[in-house]
Amino acid sequence: MSEAITAHHPDDHDHHDHHGPESGIKRWLFTTNHKDIGTLYLFFSMIMLFIGGAMALLIRIELFEPGKVLLDPEFFNQMTTMHGLIMVFGVIMPAMAGLANWMIPMMIGAPDMALPRLNNWSFWLLPFAFSMLFSTMFMSGPAPSFGWTFYAPLSTTYGPPSTDFFIFSIHMMGASSIMAALNIVVTIFNMRAPGMTWFKMPLFVWSWLVTAFLLLAVMPVLAGCVTMMLMDRHFHTSFFNAAGGGDPILFQHIFCFSGIRKFTF
Repeated sequence: MSEAITAHHPDDHDHHDHHGPESGIKRWLFTTNHKDIGTLYLFFSMIMLFIGGAMALLIRIELFEPGKVLLDPEFFNQMTTMHGLIMVFGVIMPAMAGLANWMIPMMIGAPDMALPRLNNWSFWLLPFAFSMLFSTMFMSGPAPSFGWTFYAPLSTTYGPPSTDFFIFSIHMMGASSIMAALNIVVTIFNMRAPGMTWFKMPLFVWSWLVTAFLLLAVMPVLAGCVTMMLMDRHFHTSFFNAAGGGDPILFQHIFCFSGIRKFTF
């Protein structure tokens, strides 16, 4: 009887033994618990929402009446560029990834995500990526001011030196998305509870499975796009420069192909 009373509850293993430190800042830095990482994604998304919302407020104040109200034209364009990137890559995608981390393992009966350390890494890339993006506003010369779609040849020909850091931050965001999508696909394929067949999975899980495959298909395309931008800027290629035999419309085709993933949300 005493053994039954003092028996170790099976859930204790999931919550204490293999999810990293139990308390303090190390818990959040090194956690591999899918709920903790989902919470980190959601808090990060909320912080980015406040920052992007403040930029949107500045934009709307400037557009309140004709002529200069508050912002110089160059700074207005910088706010437009930053706001768009923050809302797409810093708010929408992390919020959806946070919900996926929270809900998918519970919906399919899995104890955690299939690749928990990769899950931790995919989140912590985001703060570094956005720190690098924000740092462009404090560099010598203006921050990127060519719009959040960074269409070439404007971004490759007239972009300031900080554009290179902008490109690297896009690469880091893309790497985070690829790792998160890979983790979701592996979890859904390999971690379903016995009896959780494909046609018993909730619609939320199905929608994220499709989204994850789309992310794996299109994020490398976006990475190739910004890499071609970098090469046009520094290695004298002409992917998007008509004067050198390139095609500016090529950028639009590649960038808009990568935009397919946004409609899955």
